[in-house]
Amino acid sequence: MSVTSRRTKARERALQALYQIDVAAEGIDDALSRFWKSFEPVEREVMDVAEALVRGVAAHRRAVDATIEQVSTNWRLDRMAKVDRNVLRLAVYELLETDVPVKVAIDEAIELGKKYGSESSGAFVNGVLDKVASGLPAERRRGTK
Repeated sequence: MSVTSRRTKARERALQALYQIDVAAEGIDDALSRFWKSFEPVEREVMDVAEALVRGVAAHRRAVDATIEQVSTNWRLDRMAKVDRNVLRLAVYELLETDVPVKVAIDEAIELGKKYGSESSGAFVNGVLDKVASGLPAERRRGTK
């Protein structure tokens, strides 16, 4: 498995774990422990990257959620579909707090939305993330920082 496909798989697992945490409203450690048991065996790198993403989203959740609500006109977070909400949380975390290229974070989120969300999820995710990306510093949008 290539590094790119491992990262894609890690994002997918992170989304699934975030969804589970959102639905069950449980602690991250318990949720991740239970989550990984259902996917054994898991490639260590996929697990490590996915857990880092989940923990990063959790650590920055207030800022991530505030950013999403700020740009998603007429859509409160609690009214969004759970899949869409967690795809957005994952992508916004990557946009704000990591050095993942903006285009990669957005493209991967759109694909996750299409795969796990509704028919309109891809377009909805794209619209919200484009607004978030437009507010990023120019050098971040260009991928030079």
